[in-house]
Amino acid sequence: MRKQLNEFPVLGGILLGLGLGGFFDGIVLHQILQWHHMATSAGYPADSVENLEFNTMLDGVFHAGTYVFTVSGLIILWNTARKPHFQWSAATLFATMLIGFGLFNLIEGVVDHQLLGLHHVNETVRHELWIFWDMGFLVWGAAMLLTGLALLRQQR
Repeated sequence: MRKQLNEFPVLGGILLGLGLGGFFDGIVLHQILQWHHMATSAGYPADSVENLEFNTMLDGVFHAGTYVFTVSGLIILWNTARKPHFQWSAATLFATMLIGFGLFNLIEGVVDHQLLGLHHVNETVRHELWIFWDMGFLVWGAAMLLTGLALLRQQR
Protein backbone atom coordinates (compact mmCIF):
# COMPACT_ATOMS: atom_id res chain seq x y z
CA MET A 1 0.00 0.00 0.00
CA ARG A 2 1.40 3.36 -1.03
CA LYS A 3 1.72 6.09 1.62
CA GLN A 4 -0.53 9.06 0.91
CA LEU A 5 0.83 12.58 1.07
CA ASN A 6 -1.63 13.68 3.74
CA GLU A 7 -1.09 10.76 6.10
CA PHE A 8 -0.17 11.85 9.61
CA PRO A 9 3.42 10.87 10.62
CA VAL A 10 2.59 8.70 13.63
CA LEU A 11 6.25 7.90 14.28
CA GLY A 12 7.04 11.62 14.55
CA GLY A 13 4.42 12.11 17.26
CA ILE A 14 5.55 9.01 19.14
CA LEU A 15 9.20 10.11 19.07
CA LEU A 16 8.21 13.58 20.27
CA GLY A 17 6.23 11.98 23.11
CA LEU A 18 9.16 9.73 24.03
CA GLY A 19 11.44 12.75 24.21
CA LEU A 20 8.99 14.82 26.23
CA GLY A 21 8.43 11.88 28.60
CA GLY A 22 12.18 11.63 29.12
CA PHE A 23 12.52 15.35 29.69
CA PHE A 24 9.67 15.28 32.22
CA ASP A 25 11.35 12.44 34.09
CA GLY A 26 14.79 14.02 34.01
CA ILE A 27 13.74 17.58 34.81
CA VAL A 28 11.00 16.93 37.35
CA LEU A 29 12.08 13.70 39.08
CA HIS A 30 15.89 13.98 38.75
CA GLN A 31 16.47 17.73 39.04
CA ILE A 32 13.54 19.53 40.67
CA LEU A 33 12.31 16.89 43.14
CA GLN A 34 15.67 15.06 43.30
CA TRP A 35 13.91 11.76 43.98
CA HIS A 36 16.56 9.82 42.11
CA HIS A 37 19.34 10.07 39.53
CA MET A 38 20.33 7.57 36.86
CA ALA A 39 22.40 5.21 39.03
CA THR A 40 21.40 5.99 42.62
CA SER A 41 20.30 2.40 43.29
CA ALA A 42 23.14 0.84 41.31
CA GLY A 43 25.89 1.53 43.82
CA TYR A 44 26.14 5.29 43.34
CA PRO A 45 23.79 6.89 45.89
CA ALA A 46 23.81 10.69 45.88
CA ASP A 47 25.56 10.77 49.25
CA SER A 48 28.94 12.11 48.13
CA VAL A 49 30.17 14.74 45.71
CA GLU A 50 31.86 12.04 43.60
CA ASN A 51 28.65 9.97 43.29
CA LEU A 52 26.56 13.05 42.61
CA GLU A 53 28.98 14.13 39.87
CA PHE A 54 28.79 10.66 38.30
CA ASN A 55 24.99 10.64 38.46
CA THR A 56 24.82 14.17 37.05
CA MET A 57 26.95 13.07 34.09
CA LEU A 58 24.66 10.04 33.52
CA ASP A 59 21.61 12.31 33.80
CA GLY A 60 23.19 14.46 31.08
CA VAL A 61 23.66 11.42 28.81
CA PHE A 62 20.04 10.52 29.50
CA HIS A 63 18.94 14.05 28.56
CA ALA A 64 21.03 13.87 25.38
CA GLY A 65 19.07 10.75 24.41
CA THR A 66 15.74 12.42 25.08
CA TYR A 67 16.94 15.38 23.02
CA VAL A 68 17.62 13.04 20.08
CA PHE A 69 14.08 11.57 20.37
CA THR A 70 12.55 15.05 20.52
CA VAL A 71 14.50 16.46 17.58
CA SER A 72 13.88 13.32 15.50
CA GLY A 73 10.14 13.59 16.12
CA LEU A 74 10.13 17.29 15.25
CA ILE A 75 12.06 16.67 12.01
CA ILE A 76 9.58 14.00 10.91
CA LEU A 77 6.60 16.21 11.82
CA TRP A 78 8.12 19.27 10.12
CA ASN A 79 8.98 17.39 6.93
CA THR A 80 5.44 16.06 6.67
CA ALA A 81 3.73 19.34 7.59
CA ARG A 82 5.60 21.18 4.82
CA LYS A 83 4.17 18.90 2.11
CA PRO A 84 1.33 20.14 -0.07
CA HIS A 85 -2.15 18.99 0.89
CA PHE A 86 -1.13 18.02 4.40
CA GLN A 87 -3.95 18.45 6.89
CA TRP A 88 -2.68 18.86 10.44
CA SER A 89 -4.54 16.93 13.10
CA ALA A 90 -4.04 18.25 16.63
CA ALA A 91 -5.98 15.28 18.02
CA THR A 92 -3.73 12.79 16.23
CA LEU A 93 -0.61 14.67 17.33
CA PHE A 94 -1.84 14.60 20.94
CA ALA A 95 -2.71 10.90 20.69
CA THR A 96 0.69 9.93 19.29
CA MET A 97 2.49 12.06 21.89
CA LEU A 98 0.54 10.28 24.65
CA ILE A 99 1.57 6.96 23.12
CA GLY A 100 5.22 8.01 23.13
CA PHE A 101 5.11 9.41 26.67
CA GLY A 102 3.40 6.25 27.91
CA LEU A 103 5.94 4.06 26.11
CA PHE A 104 8.73 6.01 27.74
CA ASN A 105 7.31 5.40 31.21
CA LEU A 106 6.70 1.71 30.56
CA ILE A 107 10.09 1.01 29.00
CA GLU A 108 12.04 3.09 31.50
CA GLY A 109 9.98 1.77 34.40
CA VAL A 110 10.44 -1.88 33.48
CA VAL A 111 14.07 -1.71 32.31
CA ASP A 112 15.69 0.85 34.66
CA HIS A 113 13.51 0.39 37.75
CA GLN A 114 12.73 -3.33 37.71
CA LEU A 115 15.16 -5.27 35.50
CA LEU A 116 18.39 -3.31 36.00
CA GLY A 117 17.54 -1.67 39.33
CA LEU A 118 19.46 1.48 38.36
CA HIS A 119 17.09 3.70 40.29
CA HIS A 120 13.51 3.88 41.50
CA VAL A 121 10.89 6.59 41.09
CA ASN A 122 11.00 7.99 44.61
CA GLU A 123 14.05 7.04 46.64
CA THR A 124 13.31 9.68 49.29
CA VAL A 125 10.66 7.47 50.90
CA ARG A 126 11.30 4.32 52.94
CA HIS A 127 12.79 1.51 50.85
CA GLU A 128 9.74 -0.75 51.28
CA LEU A 129 7.57 1.94 49.63
CA TRP A 130 9.67 2.21 46.46
CA ILE A 131 7.71 -0.53 44.71
CA PHE A 132 4.46 1.42 45.09
CA TRP A 133 5.97 4.48 43.44
CA ASP A 134 7.45 2.28 40.69
CA MET A 135 4.09 0.58 40.06
CA GLY A 136 2.30 3.94 40.02
CA PHE A 137 4.77 5.12 37.37
CA LEU A 138 3.97 2.03 35.28
CA VAL A 139 0.21 2.49 35.71
CA TRP A 140 0.54 6.15 34.71
CA GLY A 141 2.51 5.08 31.61
CA ALA A 142 0.01 2.37 30.69
CA ALA A 143 -2.88 4.82 31.10
CA MET A 144 -1.22 7.32 28.76
CA LEU A 145 -0.39 4.60 26.23
CA LEU A 146 -3.92 3.15 26.24
CA THR A 147 -5.55 6.60 26.11
CA GLY A 148 -3.31 7.58 23.20
CA LEU A 149 -4.10 4.37 21.33
CA ALA A 150 -7.85 4.86 21.88
CA LEU A 151 -7.66 8.48 20.67
CA LEU A 152 -5.60 7.46 17.64
CA ARG A 153 -8.12 4.75 16.78
CA GLN A 154 -10.93 7.38 16.87
CA GLN A 155 -9.00 9.54 14.40
CA ARG A 156 -8.62 6.80 11.80
